[in-house]
Amino acid sequence: MTPMLEAADSTRIRTRNAPATWLVVALACAGQFLVVLDVSVVNVALPSMRTDLGLSGSGLQWVVNAYAIAFAGFMLLGGRAGDLYGRKRMFLVGLGLFTLASLGGGIAQDGWQLLLARAVQGLGAAVLAPSTLTLLTAAVPEGAARARAVATWTAVGAGGGAAGGLVGGVLVDALSWRWVLLINVPVGALVLAGALVWLTESRAGDRHRLDLPGALLVTAGLATLAYGIVQIESHGWSAAATLVPLLAGLVLLGLFLLVEARATAPLMALRLLRQRPVASANAAMLVSGSAMFAMWYFMTLYAQNVLGYSPLEAGFALVPSSLAVVIGSKLAPRLMPVLGPRNVAVLGTVVAMAGFGWQSAMSPHGAYATEIMLPGVLMMLGAGLAATPLASLATSGAAPGDAGLVSGLINTSRTMGGSLGLAVLSTVAADRTEGAATPQALTDGYALAFRTSAVMLLAAAVLMLLWLPRRAPAPAVG
Repeated sequence: MTPMLEAADSTRIRTRNAPATWLVVALACAGQFLVVLDVSVVNVALPSMRTDLGLSGSGLQWVVNAYAIAFAGFMLLGGRAGDLYGRKRMFLVGLGLFTLASLGGGIAQDGWQLLLARAVQGLGAAVLAPSTLTLLTAAVPEGAARARAVATWTAVGAGGGAAGGLVGGVLVDALSWRWVLLINVPVGALVLAGALVWLTESRAGDRHRLDLPGALLVTAGLATLAYGIVQIESHGWSAAATLVPLLAGLVLLGLFLLVEARATAPLMALRLLRQRPVASANAAMLVSGSAMFAMWYFMTLYAQNVLGYSPLEAGFALVPSSLAVVIGSKLAPRLMPVLGPRNVAVLGTVVAMAGFGWQSAMSPHGAYATEIMLPGVLMMLGAGLAATPLASLATSGAAPGDAGLVSGLINTSRTMGGSLGLAVLSTVAADRTEGAATPQALTDGYALAFRTSAVMLLAAAVLMLLWLPRRAPAPAVG
């Protein structure tokens, strides 16, 4: 058995023969790839979905956000469930739910059916995703080997988001938009079979009742807040249709914090946020994620709606960006021992900011190399460089009993920031276009969204410099 599995009592459930470490890493990365792929794979299919199911413009946004908000809102519940009831068990439950919801979305006949399936997919992903990281960290000892494994996990996850455009484009052009969801069914079944055979069970701590009220409050708060942001486009800031959901969302999130402060077994232990690495890394992930998440959404819309690319051409156009995010994720652990995790995270954020700034200079008749490829490479190279040190800082000092909670928290911060960021940036872009659908108007809207993202990344870089610790803390015990 690996040292981490031997040390974790935490793991409570042992088997005589531990699986090969590479098998655990491969299965964990496969699960993470599916989860992140489905955040972005639908982007190139959005025009086809709109035509087939009669979705509105805001409905298209909710195809992305229904998944992202359910994912973010239930992520902490998924992380805690893995700690208490078993990481393998939650991996299987989450992947099974995700696979069934993919089938439901692929055969949807109405817009509401698709949105419901996407929300259930997000719930399954929220149960699955935290287990992928905790299974990996339990199988690989602390140190250089774990840094490489986490970098691989980050690269595969980032690659899943990046590959979404290409995979979606191929499937939409060759088959139909339905296959961007249906493809998950055979792949999910294959990973389920492998997990049943090769993964070993582990858990941390004693059984406690799950904090379902907390999960419902944070999910409802995020969804209501995002809905209020979307209403700004059509009703303005001062209208009741905007202010009521915005205030209701803030109240629900405030109630969530109140419930967590008083719960005996809280979903989000607020004590963790008193630890500087956890609090600072999550804050940085929240701000940077709010800017970076929407990149694929706007890039694919720009390629198809303005430049006239087909879904397949739009997917191929983003291949260099897909490779860049993987390269950045793999380069980060090599730079971290030399520069320190904080400096690598700042470097990545500044590189991404430069890419977003460059992209904001787009035109309706732009050349591929200068208006998609090169700025896209900078954006995603920076994203890959920044994500690994932030995840490492957030999780390296966690006690074994908090491993699932902390890994769920960092994923929640990234996805929560992304879902709210998409709502804000879509509203910014729509406000600039003022309802016009000409190439120039759409370009102006997308450009403003990228410019706003660059400003958000500047804020994230400053936050990292001022708050992140220079080095990862020593691992906690107990």
